[in-house]
Amino acid sequence: MQKNWYRLDTAALIFPAIARRDWSNGFRLSATLTEDVDPALLQKAAEEMRARFPSFFVGLRKGFFWYYLEESPPVTVQPDFAYPLTFMSRRELRRSCLRILYYKNRIAAEFFHALTDGHGGSVFLCSLTARYLELRYGLDVPKDDTVRSLAETPEPEELEDSFLKHAAPAAASRREAKSYHLRGTREGGGYRHLTTGVVDTKALLALAHRYGVSVTAFLAAVMAQSIIGMQDLKRRKKRQRPVKITIPVDLRRLFGSRTLRNFSLVLNIGADPRFGDYTLEELCRLVWHRLSAEATRQNMAGMIAANVLPQQLTALRLAPVFLKDLVMDLVYRQSGEGGGSLCISNLGRMELPEPMRPLVKRLEFIIGPQRSYPNNCSVVSFGEKTCINMIRNIRESELERRFFSALVELGLPVDIETNDRR
Repeated sequence: MQKNWYRLDTAALIFPAIARRDWSNGFRLSATLTEDVDPALLQKAAEEMRARFPSFFVGLRKGFFWYYLEESPPVTVQPDFAYPLTFMSRRELRRSCLRILYYKNRIAAEFFHALTDGHGGSVFLCSLTARYLELRYGLDVPKDDTVRSLAETPEPEELEDSFLKHAAPAAASRREAKSYHLRGTREGGGYRHLTTGVVDTKALLALAHRYGVSVTAFLAAVMAQSIIGMQDLKRRKKRQRPVKITIPVDLRRLFGSRTLRNFSLVLNIGADPRFGDYTLEELCRLVWHRLSAEATRQNMAGMIAANVLPQQLTALRLAPVFLKDLVMDLVYRQSGEGGGSLCISNLGRMELPEPMRPLVKRLEFIIGPQRSYPNNCSVVSFGEKTCINMIRNIRESELERRFFSALVELGLPVDIETNDRR
């Protein structure tokens, strides 16, 4: 029987090429419930998701010219690992690019980034959780854009590569000054330190509005100020590098796409400490105005074209996959992560249908460390709480200490949780 297969979307093409033995680009979404998870019912819910979300139940395959995604055997739900986002090996990715995990009262899904981005992952996780709660408690959960009906067939637009559809005729330049990167003592065995700061959503929003900016811009400014302070201790001003925060932009809002595959691009926004000292207010204004100016439909279409147009070159299309890997790895090292110091990915405020809300205590979003820098940050709000997750693969915790201390000093109480046992 012939298996269904899917081309990698434009953003996903680079992920298999740049993966390493100790690094795979993944992210995690989870829902913490009021009662412990029944693994058998979660397995049944996962199996029922397969027909509605076929592009998630796939393995990564390597062809002569390109990698592709092929329909895989059913995913078996597993007990959660010792720490989030453990390495996905090539062997595991051939079987499945998706993990479904449980621990006590938590359901988690981990995705290899070639499958989807944070938006697509959130739709999958919320739909899975909804089906599990229906099976467990006999609920009838209303369906919407967040929780999809499993009785429906996938819309063609959900499976499309929206990058191909919305590229501009000309490409934007990839040239960008290199940013300052944090360094530290790398942990052995791929261990990930996770520190979660839980804050009141209304208080965080009020604090951001006090500076006249969005929550994303405010958090990026505080993070930039924290990293600038760390660089000040290591380098003289004239030898410092720009400190820029990588901010993903969900392109669905700009282009009206409904795809569940990758459709986001990043902007690197920050300041150059060599030009002088910055107050937090100045950093907030700088980040907010640059984010507003650059996250436009026209600018993003040019950035999309920078990724799409090279695919159309005959020489690249006919090159074998091992040669494409070399080219993509070179491009990534030159212009991939070099432009940013750290990523802040904010999914914003997530809403669930009313019958689910009393049974879900919180939602969380975690992105893994990048290949060339050891810290990352991800944010999601649900109900009255916002979870700010900071992850690292080094021992040093100075960045988390500076960042969360800065929020407290600004009058925002932060409850700290960590997976450290050391």
